[in-house]
Amino acid sequence: MPNAWKRDKPTRLLSPKFLFLLFSSTLILIVIFLSSSRPSSPNPNPNYFALNNRLSFHAISPFDCFNSPQAHPVIASTVEGVRYPFLFSLSDFGTLPDKPHKNIVRILKGKPFRKPDISVTVQDILEKAKTEGRDGFFVDVGANVGMATFAASAMGFPVLAFEPIFENLQKICEGIFFNRVTNLVSLFEAAASDRLGNVTVHKLVGRLDNSAISATGAKLAFKSNEEVAIQVRTVPLDEVIPESERVLLLKIDVQGWEYHVLKGATKLLSRKGSQAPYLIYEEDERLLEASNSTFKEIRDFLSSVGYNDCTKHGTDAHCTKKDVR
Repeated sequence: MPNAWKRDKPTRLLSPKFLFLLFSSTLILIVIFLSSSRPSSPNPNPNYFALNNRLSFHAISPFDCFNSPQAHPVIASTVEGVRYPFLFSLSDFGTLPDKPHKNIVRILKGKPFRKPDISVTVQDILEKAKTEGRDGFFVDVGANVGMATFAASAMGFPVLAFEPIFENLQKICEGIFFNRVTNLVSLFEAAASDRLGNVTVHKLVGRLDNSAISATGAKLAFKSNEEVAIQVRTVPLDEVIPESERVLLLKIDVQGWEYHVLKGATKLLSRKGSQAPYLIYEEDERLLEASNSTFKEIRDFLSSVGYNDCTKHGTDAHCTKKDVR
């Protein structure tokens, strides 16, 4: 029987049966760990301790991770390709055992999470500031699940992160716990904008980590037949960031709402020379159009506050100010 050897061939490492057995045992262990490590008494808000010696928040209070329900169980792994490593958690396992999440498969193979480009970009820019002896904040607007936030906090930089979607806030809280950066990250449940108030945000069914002010904009990044409209709080960055504090890097990724975020940070962006932050913002014409904004409108505003040096990096724009001698 020339093909008889096939019956004795070892089971494939990533067969559905193997994945199911492995995950069953892994999930049980994680549940036991989380149950044993959960504090028995209420804890103070970790974000209160983050920057309370330097900042006093009047317009908005930080999000309370300790009193927020968390998804569980979760698995955390290091993110690949970054100079300063950090952990990222995963609570979406995909469809087990037939179609596990791609990063679950990577973990089973002993590989880290796939690196997001923004993490590397943030660390490269902050590394330059570090070598020049400059200290200050990283401001993450549209923090999503925290990949940029943790890239900065892993380097020891304090972070102000703004994110309006609750599911994303849960993920960021997980990362704060796993990376032990409660003393560095202040998280705000809000959409940065040009005024205090509220705005309707659309989030996609099945992709709650992606959202936009415009329903059309929400669907541009990912295909979906349905979105959910929710009311979220808005706050200008100038109402949160004191003029006395330096911001080294401001990153904005808000699916077409960038102009309103920039307008709400007029004082911050009007700082002179190197006192003004390095600026990264998403400049996607389709998303801007969906939010009734334009590339020219943003560039004209930036020019009015002294940002005349902008270069395009994919769908992102990087802008800096030159020191006035």
